Amino acid sequence: MIEEKRLVPKRRFSGFEEEWNSLLLGNHSIIKGRLGWKNLRREEYVNKGPSMIAGRHIQNGIINWNEVDHIPLWRYEESPEIMLEKNDVVFSKDGTLGNPAILRELKGKATINATMMLVRVKKELHPEFFYQILNSKYFSELIRLKVSGSSIPHLFQGDMNNFSFYGPSIQEQQKIGEFFKVLDERIANQERKIAKVKALKEAYLTEMFPQEGETVPKRRFKGFEGEWELLCLKDVGNSYYGGGTPRTSTPNYWNGHIPWIQSSDLKEDQVWVKQVKNTITQDGLQNSATKLIPANSIAVVTRVGVGKLGFIPYEYTTSQDFLSISNLNISHKFAVYAMYKLLKREKTSVQGTSIKGMTNEELLSLKLHIPKDKNEQQKIGSFFKNLDDQIRAEEAKLEKLKKMKEAYLEEMFV
Repeated sequence: MIEEKRLVPKRRFSGFEEEWNSLLLGNHSIIKGRLGWKNLRREEYVNKGPSMIAGRHIQNGIINWNEVDHIPLWRYEESPEIMLEKNDVVFSKDGTLGNPAILRELKGKATINATMMLVRVKKELHPEFFYQILNSKYFSELIRLKVSGSSIPHLFQGDMNNFSFYGPSIQEQQKIGEFFKVLDERIANQERKIAKVKALKEAYLTEMFPQEGETVPKRRFKGFEGEWELLCLKDVGNSYYGGGTPRTSTPNYWNGHIPWIQSSDLKEDQVWVKQVKNTITQDGLQNSATKLIPANSIAVVTRVGVGKLGFIPYEYTTSQDFLSISNLNISHKFAVYAMYKLLKREKTSVQGTSIKGMTNEELLSLKLHIPKDKNEQQKIGSFFKNLDDQIRAEEAKLEKLKKMKEAYLEEMFV
């Protein structure tokens, strides 16, 4: 006889042994949302008043109270059914489904907009436990079914009333909920730490490079003085390379030993490129417009994703969306940050329609300020490289915490 599998999680707190039971959300909560706001118009929003939360105000389960909309008090009072309370769980019910948050704190009067739904659990269901259910496979499967069944998916109140999942006793729910609350707070603290370092970097980028129309920076390392010189990008390096794409339908052009970079390999705020997804063969190189570019070059996106750039410490090739600057005449660390700051300003004014971009000539004619003393260049470059290394290290810690949470969600739920 085959032994029936018991409904218990793989990992459990000591002292709990009973099986989990199937729970129907409608039996254990009050579920509210509304289809509209009686012709609420954008021009009715106010600077101060009750908060109105939308899905765009939630990131990784955290409500950004500094970004929420505000509505007149009478608008808030006309819909008492969606006045939020502490420990309510809210999520998007229209378009982009899910994105839940739990109101561990409530900053004054608050409500949700017409695209959101709230769940207020009853005493048999712990709010922190239920919030983690919305981060689990149960809710992901419900969303998958709704998304696959409609071009504009919706979660209706009936869907949530009939939403079922497994849960233990309220005492074990509380233990699990509190465990994940602490883990969520660690993740949130790590995200704030990263945001703080990134903000510090942006502030230093503003102060340690001359502003437009000026020739000296506001903040400088001790021992350096004098005006910076103005150079065109074409004078930063001695060689320039375009790119191309080997035929994707020819297998022996791909998966070789030569790195091939495309715009999606670069990120907006990361200028140090360690590895890329695609490689090409010698045949792919010889039978396409792409070029083998020397190590220690700067690859700049000029078409799709214009404004991104990366320093490449190894030989590589690129798609046609790049221009690479090689054999640099100035400190490479300084060059990559000076260009990053310059392109960040320029990308808002590039020409184009469906694909924004700039020509190679336009790029190379851009001008940037450079300190004449190479020691100052190196100090500035190393300073920002250290900040970037700190950001990457903190991001690695964040990724580790998120993976830890994923593993616990898998092991601590049935």
